[in-house]
Amino acid sequence: MILYPNAKINIGLFVTGKRPDGFHDIETVFYPVALSDILEINLVPGGRGECFFRCTGEDAGEARDNLVVRAYRLLARAFDLPSARVHLHKMIPPGAGLGGGSSDAAFALRGLNELCGLGLDDDRLSGYAARLGSDCPFFIYNRPVIARGRGEVMVPLALSLERYRVVVVKPDRGISTAEAYRGARPAPAGVDLSCLTRLPAERWEGVVNCFEEAVASLLPEAREIKERLMAAGALYASMTGSGSAVYALFDRPVEARALFPGYFTWQDK
Repeated sequence: MILYPNAKINIGLFVTGKRPDGFHDIETVFYPVALSDILEINLVPGGRGECFFRCTGEDAGEARDNLVVRAYRLLARAFDLPSARVHLHKMIPPGAGLGGGSSDAAFALRGLNELCGLGLDDDRLSGYAARLGSDCPFFIYNRPVIARGRGEVMVPLALSLERYRVVVVKPDRGISTAEAYRGARPAPAGVDLSCLTRLPAERWEGVVNCFEEAVASLLPEAREIKERLMAAGALYASMTGSGSAVYALFDRPVEARALFPGYFTWQDK
């Protein structure tokens, strides 16, 4: 089985409070985009309970720490899973705020559920996904939502960006989620995010990512990217997640690679 775990962008991101469990409450819109990794899962005849994992591509990292392996082990503790041979090819850059690792984990759960005939519906899969990461459940449903809590409380949002061209740019440095949150100052959301369905992107005033200011002090390239995207004619631009990638919405094609040589760039077709 071959799957294509896709990325997401955050449209607006507010840290609204600190939780007793040490996490933060947020309010944001998760929106899926077509930038994706490639995940291949094959069952191993006769084997039980082992995941033979290989990762290639963008900053593959240590296999033992990969969320795909953790997803397999999570299901293997609950079900008598056959062994699986898994190859993940990374194309979504890490440390970007694009949710690549969370998507990989969620798609691994979905793929194993289908291959192994576990019969889990999306709500039960979402429960397993929440144990792997705050935004993993989003990728089980993979549709635009307003997300609250740690990101796991989701309300569907009838939002479409089909009329826009989405451009993503990531500088050659990333930033950890912990670093970004250290600079966050909890406050009520500055705007009702349901307004996104009623207003064109050029009128999304107040729809901001509260991490941008803190991240810019650590990674000024993120602010520079946003400014250059707006100067190039973007209707809206924002950092996604806790950084460091920045995305923009255009109403026309743009030569992102020429604008940002040496940086990771992607745009939808």
